Formats: sequence, C-alpha cells, structure tokens
Amino acid sequence: MTENTKPTLALVDVWTLLSSAGIVLSKDQMESLQRYHDDLLYWNQRVNMISRKDVDQVWERHILHSLMILRYAEFPVRARVLDIGTGGGLPGIPLKIAREDIKLTMVDSIKKKVSMVRMFAEHTGLKDITVELARVEQLAENPKYSGGFDVIVSRAVAPLADLVSWSKPLLSARGQYVILKGGDLTEEIAQARHMFPRLSVVETPIDAFGMPWFKVDQKKVLTCKFS
Repeated sequence: MTENTKPTLALVDVWTLLSSAGIVLSKDQMESLQRYHDDLLYWNQRVNMISRKDVDQVWERHILHSLMILRYAEFPVRARVLDIGTGGGLPGIPLKIAREDIKLTMVDSIKKKVSMVRMFAEHTGLKDITVELARVEQLAENPKYSGGFDVIVSRAVAPLADLVSWSKPLLSARGQYVILKGGDLTEEIAQARHMFPRLSVVETPIDAFGMPWFKVDQKKVLTCKFS
C-alpha cells in the first residue's frame, strides 16, 4: 500500500454506508458484493477492467458509486435493465445483487471483458442476467431488443447525446435513462437537449453521508426521459 492509498473498506463499513443512503442489503447480498469485489480485483490483474490506480478503492470508486443509482432513481418491480458499456460489470452486477427482481442485460464490445462479466454473473447465482458481446448500436438493430428496456444505465461511457442516439430504439415508451457522470455537464446536457428536444434531463449531485469523495469528484446522476 502506498503512502497516499487509503485502506480498503471492511464489509461492515460498506453495509453501514449503504444503509445510511437508504440502500439496505441482506447478509447474503453483502456476501455476494464481497465475492464480486474480490473477483474484480483478482481478474483485473489479467484483464484490465478498472483503472490500476483504483484497485485499492474498488468499493468507493466502483461498487458504492454504482449502487448510488438506487438512491436517486426508482426502478419498477421486475424492471428490464440494460447496462451499456458494462466493462467489468459496472454498474450492472452491483445493481442486480441489490435488486434481485430486475432482468438485467449487459453489453460491451470487448470480448475479454464480456468473458469476465459472464463469469462474474454466474458467480452471483442470480437468474435473469444476459451478457451480450456487441456495440449498443448493433443491439439496437436486433428486433429482439426493440423497445425492450424500462431502464438504461451507464457509467461514464460516452457523451449523453451519443448514448441516447445509439440506444433510443431500445428504450420502452415510458422508460428512463439513469447515467452516472462527473464534472461540469452543462455543455453535454445542452447538446443532448438540442438533439432531442423531447428529452428531459435531471442532474443530481451525489451527496451521501460518510462518502465525501462523491462531492469532491463532482459525481452526478442524470435521469432522463422522453415526454
């Protein structure tokens, strides 16, 4: 551990932080998150899925960050959820562990990452998880998925206008986007609204007790719907 690296959080600390944010998980769910955390760290040494500088902060920078979606967005019961550019299974796998009822599809265009995510998904032991090797534009051309998702999530994959352009055919009539972003999003949101005048965008800074790094890093949740 380097001089500037914080010690990794203990599982009980993670449970406390999540509970303080209104996300209360069972012992089994927490153990599933721990298993996923450990898998991600182990396999990241072989297939680069997260930044090397984040390996000592996987809980904070990746898993807790992903789960903050549930603090700021409502998911219908048994929602059909698409995770675009899932990489190492983020935010999809933590969301599925916390909300076992959702039907999750994760898509990524990098074969090695997709192989890893399929393995991580199997390790959860949960049902209704699909992992697709494709670009999201290709997925949008598949009639099987047309209008098939109630919630589309993503984490810092591309500008909002591009994400919507690529995936709009996949969103159900009353569906929503829930996107994790950071920094000043003024221009990005303006561009998306210009391209899609019927798109409403709500920008919410992540502010959770005991997790000041979200404010320091200007982390936001964008919730977007078509009127």
